[in-house]
Amino acid sequence: MTTASRFPEPYGGQGSGANLADILERVLDKGVVIAGDIRINLLDIELLTVKLRLIVASVDKAKEMGIDWWETDPALSSRARRDELARENAELRERLARLEELSLEPGSAERTGRTPKREAP
Repeated sequence: MTTASRFPEPYGGQGSGANLADILERVLDKGVVIAGDIRINLLDIELLTVKLRLIVASVDKAKEMGIDWWETDPALSSRARRDELARENAELRERLARLEELSLEPGSAERTGRTPKREAP
């Protein structure tokens, strides 16, 4: 003997889980763009404009569309973080080399305000 459920049947019946997975796979495979603008005006004077863009897609599809900002963001990519540190390190080495060259040039003591070291006779 079966009793009627007090809760309604989910949309699509028993196979709704598979249908949801199929729909999600299609959305991620094709990609979906949702765009909208919000404008707040007072007496025909624009006070605020907010542009909203939402893209739902798989990583592969996003790369196909030319969207790969997460790869260059140091907060999201360890490779980008390493690249940023390497660039900063190279810049600091260049600055240090220039400073060392300046300190070895004749007359550099007058420019830097340092007194040159004198060798003992």
